[in-house]
Amino acid sequence: MPIPHAELLGIAFSIITVCIAAICHYFGRKPRGCLNPEKFQEFRLIRKAPVSHNVAKFTFALPTPTSVLGLPVGSYIICSEGREVSRPYTPITLDSDVGYFELVIKMYPLGKMSHHFRDMQERDLLAVKGPKERFKYKPNQVRAFGMIAGGTGITPMFQVTRAILENPKDKTNIQLIYGNTTSDDILLKEELDNIARNFPSRFQVYYVLSKCPPEAWNGGVGYISKQTIQNHCPAPAPDIQILRCGPPGMNKAVAACLNALGYTSNMQFEF
Repeated sequence: MPIPHAELLGIAFSIITVCIAAICHYFGRKPRGCLNPEKFQEFRLIRKAPVSHNVAKFTFALPTPTSVLGLPVGSYIICSEGREVSRPYTPITLDSDVGYFELVIKMYPLGKMSHHFRDMQERDLLAVKGPKERFKYKPNQVRAFGMIAGGTGITPMFQVTRAILENPKDKTNIQLIYGNTTSDDILLKEELDNIARNFPSRFQVYYVLSKCPPEAWNGGVGYISKQTIQNHCPAPAPDIQILRCGPPGMNKAVAACLNALGYTSNMQFEF
């Protein structure tokens, strides 16, 4: 059976970017970032892959196969639909991914940017500016991170996790609690499970579902509680930090749990 033209292009693009990354790594060269913090620039959509009924992964080409986005770990970008609406998003790619960047977007029924992403087709353009710094990260700045995410709040956690575990000089350990409504809402599950298999001594993920857990579910059920945090995050200490990102209600409840467990303000960061 012949391979569709679009799929061939995708395979060719992937091969090229891997080769470019290897060449840049071998010669120790880091391409200059192509973001502009003050001015929107347009990037072309080259792949749109459904993840669930209301979530998709969007891959955008950078100007050249050797370009990098130029996004420091812990930073985000601003995306615009071209008129008055703009929203912040955290790419799941790093500057080790050359020639492209990726966003995982949950498209809400009434969201204007959601509507824009839902309507986007391959070869359409997206206006982007940045980077915007949110969390300044340096390798080995703590012994361990506890990460607590809900829904699309997983994207900054995924970005930081990748940066840590792909850096052989970074020895930071990570314990992630990831809450969602149902199992269908879990984003990047395959990628997270692969990381857990590849780094079993340094990365653990614990999933929590508030509704409809499937049969033989071995994660948590209900909401993230003090007991959940005690069991699946590093204990309070000067050399640990808890990162959290999720819906406002979840963030408020988790902050109350962390305070009650003795995590000081210096041990907490909200994306």
